Amino acid sequence: MVARSIGYARVSTSHQSVDAQVSLLKAEGCSVVFHEVVSTRIKEGDRPQLQSALNALVEGDELVVAKLDRLGRDQRSVINRLHDLQERGIHIRTLDGLVNTRGLGKFAPILIGLLSGLAEVERSLIQERTLESIQHRRETGGNLGGRPKTNQAKEKLVLRLREEGCSYRSIREQTGIGLSTIRRILVENLK
Repeated sequence: MVARSIGYARVSTSHQSVDAQVSLLKAEGCSVVFHEVVSTRIKEGDRPQLQSALNALVEGDELVVAKLDRLGRDQRSVINRLHDLQERGIHIRTLDGLVNTRGLGKFAPILIGLLSGLAEVERSLIQERTLESIQHRRETGGNLGGRPKTNQAKEKLVLRLREEGCSYRSIREQTGIGLSTIRRILVENLK
């Protein structure tokens, strides 16, 4: 039986697209690419395309992913998955070029452990920096997200300009406020 390359692509939110990963996996020779939009926080049993990809693999095949973190939610789950795949005689390759177990032999588990550990540390550092930034903004009265909507003076100006018969676009040009915010101000003040 000829060994196959089977791809698995995943993104976490519906605002992202798996199309780029799928195209790259196909370009890298994957005969089948399973893909889904699902957070890593979702239990692996509830990730049907990952399960389908794992079930399709047989000894000698290769599982190809963009990065190791596509395979699990933390270092332990990724290492366990890679260990299970290697025991089944399945090779793992990442598109970022960091992992290709076909050529590593017995050193593959060491490299996989190191790389997934580094990825987990990086993810943890990002979370820490994000929380520090949020805390700093809370303490200093900074904005916690999004563009500030408006202030009271600008809202009064919008209402006055509209009463004078100005169009939404004219109000936008005079105040620098977006059309959707202008509409919101006007609707809120009709109540």
